[in-house]
Amino acid sequence: MKAMHLAALFLAAMAVAQHGYGAADSDAQVRINQIQIIGSHNSYHAGLLPGMRAFLGKKKPESLRGLDYQHEPLDKQFDGGVRQIELDIFADSKGGRYAHPAGPALEEAAGVPVDPIDQNFSGQNFAGANPDVMLQPGFKVMHVQDLDQHSTCQPFTACLTIVRDWSKAHPRHLPIFVLVETKQGKPLDIPHATTPEPFTAASFDELDREIRSVFSADEMITPDDMRGNYATPNEAARAGAWPTLATARGKVIFLMDQRDVGPLYLEGHPNLRGRVLFTNAAPGQPDAAFTEENDGTEQEIAALVRRGYLVRTRTDADTKEGRSGSTVRRDRAMASGAQILSTDYPKAEPAKWTGYSVSFAGDAMARCNPVARDAACTDDTFMDVR
Repeated sequence: MKAMHLAALFLAAMAVAQHGYGAADSDAQVRINQIQIIGSHNSYHAGLLPGMRAFLGKKKPESLRGLDYQHEPLDKQFDGGVRQIELDIFADSKGGRYAHPAGPALEEAAGVPVDPIDQNFSGQNFAGANPDVMLQPGFKVMHVQDLDQHSTCQPFTACLTIVRDWSKAHPRHLPIFVLVETKQGKPLDIPHATTPEPFTAASFDELDREIRSVFSADEMITPDDMRGNYATPNEAARAGAWPTLATARGKVIFLMDQRDVGPLYLEGHPNLRGRVLFTNAAPGQPDAAFTEENDGTEQEIAALVRRGYLVRTRTDADTKEGRSGSTVRRDRAMASGAQILSTDYPKAEPAKWTGYSVSFAGDAMARCNPVARDAACTDDTFMDVR
């Protein structure tokens, strides 16, 4: 038995020697654009309260179909393997803009139950449009003003604090990507709709300030960190200069969702110098390192991944796949090599209609990228370390 044990140890050592790497060596070689992770779409979305659900069912049934999903609190999602979250933010520099939503009046006029503004959701202490929070200045996290303001965390800095607390408790976790969507759409076709505050260069300075009030510089990977000695983020991405897993573990990376606000975010910060977020830029632009291709084909996304870009795509949308159970879009997205796969249904939160969900084999937090795989990458690396 002892001889057999020694032989097994010898063979294991030989295997490591032949491959030239162990788990630690793999982390030192594999870069964050050479893996795939699963993210949640509108990660803060706590679902609709009963009155609003009844109102939409009566007045806007198609809207109800698209909004009929919800997520667990952010830390629970991380426990379940999610490594990218999306936070929709509304600027509220003076406070109070969203403290008195039109939703309750709409519910009353429609003859459906009226939701208290500060009502808990499903017995959990989820933050809705509680005036005590909403009256304070600072970015607010929600989906649609007036109609869908119920979030698992509020305000933005509170959501970030949950992320940081979980991160500090799990220092070896794969990098967490935080996608930030800046909401400033026109008022909805409803009476007395709230007009969102427009984002300005000053708004984006405040956004960076709020993020830095929660995360220290050594807890994040910023465009400056990634660019290094390259002139632009685009040059760095095309050269494959993304951080290794050894550098990125335990850290958070912020990404901008909308492409059209990129120029405003760049004002006074050419090539994203001094900024926190990576812009969602058109490939080839100086600030392009990260890009979204939510509707791109498998081939188009794969081409971008091969060029060195970090790509986010969606595996499902508007509850369609959740209701039908179709995996066509999911399977194509996974095969495309997009590093960030965004879903309404991560493994721990399958669709209530069909059981549809998005996950990797086993209990993996990630997998080696099928398009940009590094030779040192092994899927076993991602099985246990959370």
